[in-house]
Amino acid sequence: MNSHPPLRSSRPLPRLAEVPRASPVVAVGGRGALGLGALSSLVVGSMIGSGVFSLPQNMAAGAGAGAILLGWAVTAVGMLSLALMFVQLSRQAPDAIGGVYGYARAGFGDFVGFNSAWGYWLSAVIGNAGYLIIIFSSLAYFLPNLGFGDGNTAAGIAGASVLLWLYHALVLRGVKSAAAVNTVVTLAKLVPLALFGVLVALAFQARSFSLDFWGSEALGPVFGQVKSTMLVTVWAFIGIEGAAVFSGRAREPGDVGRATVIGFLLTIVLYMAITLLSLGVVPQAELAAMKNPSTAAVLERAVGSWGAVLMLGGVLLSVGGAMLSWTMLAAEVPFSAGKERVFPAAFERENAQGAPTTALWWSNGVVQLMLLLSFFAGDAYLALIKLATSTILVPYLLCALFALKLSLRKGGAALGLTGGVATVYSLWLLYAAGPIYLLLTALIYAPGLAVHAWSQRAQGRSVLRGAEWALAAVLVAAAAATLAMLANGSLDLAKI
Repeated sequence: MNSHPPLRSSRPLPRLAEVPRASPVVAVGGRGALGLGALSSLVVGSMIGSGVFSLPQNMAAGAGAGAILLGWAVTAVGMLSLALMFVQLSRQAPDAIGGVYGYARAGFGDFVGFNSAWGYWLSAVIGNAGYLIIIFSSLAYFLPNLGFGDGNTAAGIAGASVLLWLYHALVLRGVKSAAAVNTVVTLAKLVPLALFGVLVALAFQARSFSLDFWGSEALGPVFGQVKSTMLVTVWAFIGIEGAAVFSGRAREPGDVGRATVIGFLLTIVLYMAITLLSLGVVPQAELAAMKNPSTAAVLERAVGSWGAVLMLGGVLLSVGGAMLSWTMLAAEVPFSAGKERVFPAAFERENAQGAPTTALWWSNGVVQLMLLLSFFAGDAYLALIKLATSTILVPYLLCALFALKLSLRKGGAALGLTGGVATVYSLWLLYAAGPIYLLLTALIYAPGLAVHAWSQRAQGRSVLRGAEWALAAVLVAAAAATLAMLANGSLDLAKI
C-alpha cells in the first residue's frame, strides 16, 4: 500500500479519535414548539457531526470504488426503510414517545424498553466524551504549544472537563430558541462540506476513480468489501431517529416523519458525494493510508494547505456546535424514561427553567469519568467508544421488530414492508459488526440490571417477570464470558 506525500503544512494533522458520531436533535420549549422546517434542519444536523470528515478514509480502508457504491446502495435501502418506518410509527403509535426507547417499550415491555434506553443513553454519554477529545485534538493543530496532543493528554482532559461543565451550566439555566440556534449551526457547518464537494469535483480525475475499481487483491472479495463499509455508513446515519426521540415536542405529529425523510435524502446525497468524489482525487490505496480527518488531506491534495485548514475548522465548528445538542439529548432519554418509570423516578426531576437536572448530572458525571478513563487507558478507550456506539444497533432492531408486530396486529401492509426490510437490515448490521462486538456490548448492558432493579423495587414491582429472567441470564452470561476473555488476554480492546 503506497503512502501519500507528506502534507505541505508545517504542522501534522491531529490523530483524531474516530468517533463517527452525529450531532443530535435539539428541541427546547413546550409541546408543539417545532414545525417542519425546524425539524428538517435538526434532522440534517443530527446526522452530520465529526464522522463525515473521516468518511473518505474510513470507506477506502476496506473497499474499492465499486464496492463503496454497492455499500451506499445497500445503506440507502436499509436506512430509507428505517426512515419510512419511523414515519409510519409516528402515525400509528403516537403515544409511544421517546423514539427508539418508546417503541421498544411499547412492543416488548418495560425490561426491553429499559435496556433500549440504557444502551442508547450510554452510547450518547460515552460519545460525548469522544466529542470533547476531538475538539481538543483539533485545537492542537491550531495551538500546538498548549500540550493538547491527541486530546487525551493532561492538558486536553483538563480543557475538555472545563468545557463539559460550561455546557452543563448553560443547559441548567435553560436554552431558549435552541432549535433556531441549531439551524444556524447546521447551516454553518454545511458550508465547509459544500465547499469540499465543489472543489473536489473540480479536481476529479476519472483515471484515479477507476483505478482498481473493484478493489485490489489485498482488499479481498467484493462481498467482504461491501460488508466492511456497513458499519461506517450506519455510523454516519446515527441520529436519523432524532426527530422521533423528540416527537412529543413537534407542532404536528406528521412533521416528525416528513422531517426524517427530508433529512435522510439530503444527507445521503452529501455523504455519497464526499466519499466518491474523493476517490477521483486520491486513489483508493493512498486514501486508505491518509490520516483523519481525511477530508483535510484530500482537499489539501486538491487545492493546497489552506484546504486542510478549512476542513479542520469545519471539524471544530461541527463538533463544538453539536456538543450542546448532545448534552441535552443525553439527558432527554433518561428524563423521558424516568417520567414513564422505566428509569428511577428521580430522573424526571426538573428545575425552574425546565432542565432535567438529575438526568443531566448523571449524564455529565459519566462523561467526566470517560474523560479520565481516556487519559489512563489510551487506545483502549477508542475501542470503548466504538463499542458504545454499536449499542445503537440493538435499539434499531427492536424498533423494526415492533413495526412488524404492530403491522400484524393492525394489518398494515406498508408498515409490514418497511418493518421487514428494516429488520433484515438491522440483522445484517449486527452480522457485519461480528460476534465479538455483540459479546462486548453485553458489558454495556449488564450493569443496567442494577438500575432496572432499583426502578422496579421503588415502585413495589417484581424486578423481572416471565421471559425477562431468561433474557437477563443470557445478558449476564455473555458479560461474564467477555470479562473472562479480557482477563485471559484472548480479547484485547485496543485491537478491536
